[in-house]
Amino acid sequence: MHYKTKRLLNNVRDAILNPKSFFRRIVADGDNSESMFLAFMYGLIGGVLVLLLRLIGGATITIGSVFTALIIVPVLAVALLFIMGGLLMLISEITGGERDWEIAIKGLASVFFMYPVILALNSCAFNCTSMWIISLFVDAWVLYMLYCISVYCMHGNKTNVIIIIGILATFILTVYVTDYRIGWFMLKNATATLSCLL
Repeated sequence: MHYKTKRLLNNVRDAILNPKSFFRRIVADGDNSESMFLAFMYGLIGGVLVLLLRLIGGATITIGSVFTALIIVPVLAVALLFIMGGLLMLISEITGGERDWEIAIKGLASVFFMYPVILALNSCAFNCTSMWIISLFVDAWVLYMLYCISVYCMHGNKTNVIIIIGILATFILTVYVTDYRIGWFMLKNATATLSCLL
């Protein structure tokens, strides 16, 4: 147990500080169960963390919010893993990278430690300005991680990957400068988003 915890912390450190070396070590071994388990556990941690932050903030904790934190959010994390895996495979196909679903899932699962952090950051937004700042930071970080996985893990052509990430960034910026941003913000923190409508 101690070894697994230490390895997990080392992976988090390497993914942040040395993504090139870290992602190049990821290989297919025929087992996706660990990736799904990581996504589920990080989702569970994220759900509990958000619940605690709301409790500290004085929010009323209901059976529904507990069910969402302990069941819905972890299941959504696994679903998100596969959705992002599909997006990564599409990027890899376009950029001439690996066409291995397992490597894509393993690469994404290795950075799912960001999932509870993202959930917690979103829940910390308290007004429209903080929602903007946190949302922009989170979206930029996700795009950066997608770039790292596409280049170092999936071995896509660097120039082509930059172009694809640039297109995705342009799409996201388009959402930010239109009224669609309200729907995007609502998915992250409905209470803070309501202040954008006042």
